[in-house]
Amino acid sequence: MIRLLSSPAFCSFGLLVAFLLLLEGLVRSGLVSRAIVAEPSATILGIVDLQAKVDILGALRSTLTSTLTAVGLEILVAVPLGHLMYKRRAVGIAYTSWLASLSAAPIFLLYPLFLVVFGRNQVTLIVMGFLPGVIPLILHVQEGFLGVKQTFINVGHSYALSKNAIFWRIMVPAAAPTIATGVRLALMYTLINIVAVEYLVDVGGLGRIVADRYFRFDIPGTYSAIVAVAAVSVLLNWLIGRGEQWIRSR
Repeated sequence: MIRLLSSPAFCSFGLLVAFLLLLEGLVRSGLVSRAIVAEPSATILGIVDLQAKVDILGALRSTLTSTLTAVGLEILVAVPLGHLMYKRRAVGIAYTSWLASLSAAPIFLLYPLFLVVFGRNQVTLIVMGFLPGVIPLILHVQEGFLGVKQTFINVGHSYALSKNAIFWRIMVPAAAPTIATGVRLALMYTLINIVAVEYLVDVGGLGRIVADRYFRFDIPGTYSAIVAVAAVSVLLNWLIGRGEQWIRSR
């Protein structure tokens, strides 16, 4: 029991509950206006009401699908490119600074161009999520492989492992923590951009529901939709963590 109460997960959950109770009290007492912040209890209960009004589960599924597709494409592109920049040092030296500069560029401002090219559909969402996420992931893949100790590779050679076996059984598990950090960073950029485009251009998904509830002055509904966005982020981060554990245990 003591171990459970002192565990990081329990402490984090307890801190979250304490914050929500404090916020509930501040809103109910009038110290925080209900026109600005909804009561946490109303926000949680509002998810059920929101489903009856605007199909929040369908919107969550749409946002989740766009995000997973974009992140999957980022992984497919970033892993081979990051490995190429690690393997070919000249390529890495030539393009690392360029990619670092691009990762700080406001790529989100290109969304009107992609709306013209692809139209107001899910393809635009996926492209807008893919572009800002793939660049930091490439850099983290490169950094992860550069961080693999040469001793590990030498051990693989001593056991007469093939190049493919060394890559998949030694290099990938060793680089997995850094690559997983890159995937989490890519996920953050991807989800933010997808929800932002949904919010601005009414493409669908959770961003559209946030905009709809906000412009209807439905404060609890707005926060309920924001909680759904946070739930997507938590779910995807949990999946990334499980994937990292699986790769490192191979």
